[in-house]
Amino acid sequence: MYKNVIKPVIDVAIASVALLLLSPVMLVIALMLAANNRGTPFFVQNRPGKNGKIFSIIKFKTMNNKKDAQGLLLPDYRRLTFMGKIVRKTSLDELPQLINVVKGDMSLVGPRPLLPEYLPLYNSEQKKRHDVKPGITGWAQVNGRNALSWDEKFAYDIEYVNHLSAALDAKIVLITLKKVVARHGVNANNYVTMEAFKGNTL
Repeated sequence: MYKNVIKPVIDVAIASVALLLLSPVMLVIALMLAANNRGTPFFVQNRPGKNGKIFSIIKFKTMNNKKDAQGLLLPDYRRLTFMGKIVRKTSLDELPQLINVVKGDMSLVGPRPLLPEYLPLYNSEQKKRHDVKPGITGWAQVNGRNALSWDEKFAYDIEYVNHLSAALDAKIVLITLKKVVARHGVNANNYVTMEAFKGNTL
């Protein structure tokens, strides 16, 4: 009952209140990022949700679109703007995903939504991460985030799916708040984003 009835209601209620209370902060961030990114404060990208259904995730745009002489995007660390660094370090770039929660695409807690091109690369066990809605934060995020290997990250995702409960969600939210305040675990090995998942080698 918690998974299918109570959790969705809690998600929408908390996300709606959070959007209302944080709207002034989000407006200021959007204006500052718009100045940094030539009028584009938001990053919108297709991601797979529950059962692999594609939706458009919304985040604050922390990187510009600068390219090299060959027309290829520069490495992430070279495209991260000054304001983007601040927003990412404080995890404020995730706030627009509250809109996704209100729309029903995401949950406050769940496996992080990855890229659509990863879908055919998952093995049967890893595919279970799509048995629930993706979340703004999750079990893998509070246990290492980008410092984890893909195998470790997927293991935490499946553990969450198999043991989903109100107590586990509450625990993840509390740990997340603690880590956000401590600004801990944002990047892996000084890279802005984690290496792409290339499938299973075994």
